[in-house]
Amino acid sequence: MAAVNHSIALLFISLLVYGAGTATNLQARYAGTDLAKPNQRAKAISTAMVSTTLGAVAGPMLVEVTGHLATSMGVPALAGPFILGAAAFILAGMVFFLFLRPDPYIVAKLVFKSQSEGQSEGTDKGTKVQNNMSRGLIVGATVMILTQVVMVAIMTMTPIHMKHHGHSLGDVGLVIGIHVGSMYLPSLITGVLVDKIGRTAMSIASGCVLLLAGLAAAAAPPDSMLVLVVALSLLGIGWNLGLISGTAIIVDATDPTTRAKTQGTIDVLIALAGASGGALSGMVVAHSSYATLSLAGGGLALLLIPVVIWSRSKSNVPLHNDSLKSQA
Repeated sequence: MAAVNHSIALLFISLLVYGAGTATNLQARYAGTDLAKPNQRAKAISTAMVSTTLGAVAGPMLVEVTGHLATSMGVPALAGPFILGAAAFILAGMVFFLFLRPDPYIVAKLVFKSQSEGQSEGTDKGTKVQNNMSRGLIVGATVMILTQVVMVAIMTMTPIHMKHHGHSLGDVGLVIGIHVGSMYLPSLITGVLVDKIGRTAMSIASGCVLLLAGLAAAAAPPDSMLVLVVALSLLGIGWNLGLISGTAIIVDATDPTTRAKTQGTIDVLIALAGASGGALSGMVVAHSSYATLSLAGGGLALLLIPVVIWSRSKSNVPLHNDSLKSQA
């Protein structure tokens, strides 16, 4: 309707609705863990993310088809994908409404309440657990925020950098497409590794991979597609490692009664961090270079390592997965 009536105000309203849908969709990675066993949470998160990949890949491929559909209805072609998005959101809502009964989150809260009533922890032990959970929230949020800032900053400037050096839109699309695939497709493997190896190790791995991405992007010759593909692939993989391990840490550090509110708050911080990274990246490139931005992003990612080590050194209960092994 906004496209047909050339209404900016209506467009902003529609984007607000789409943004709400996107924010809700991001919560799906948390929702997948509601009834998952502690040693299978990361795998549950990764399953939701792989499903997101299918839509992310299929959506752009349907732009031309939906454009033809829109013009046949008297609607501008570029509004076609929005029609597809509206239909997809409605269908998703119907699936949840009809089939997600009982709500896993409600069941998880009932299970937690039942287990809590059957346990009696001493004051000192309860305080230690609470402190460890607080540290988990700090670490999990830091991991996801830093990976988001680094990923968005470098990704945002890569197309501009490529266009400035004579690359075609096709080249740009190929690099970004491979990058997006690298962000989501490794999820199933990442989830298994996070559950098996541990949140700590995979968080550190995320920082190392993002550093390699920054170094590769900074060293890439302007006319080299291959090196840029490698750099952006590493950038996507590093983000994937950080998001899944960070999300798993957050789930481990919360209980079902407060988890949804905490997760929503952290996702807002991640979104703000990403927006800030995108805005600042342009300033950095304008006043220095793409290479400087890439090196700065890689250096920023290294902050993940001392944060995770700090948490391990302060915590009396090691960050998952080591605690699960000791319990077993």
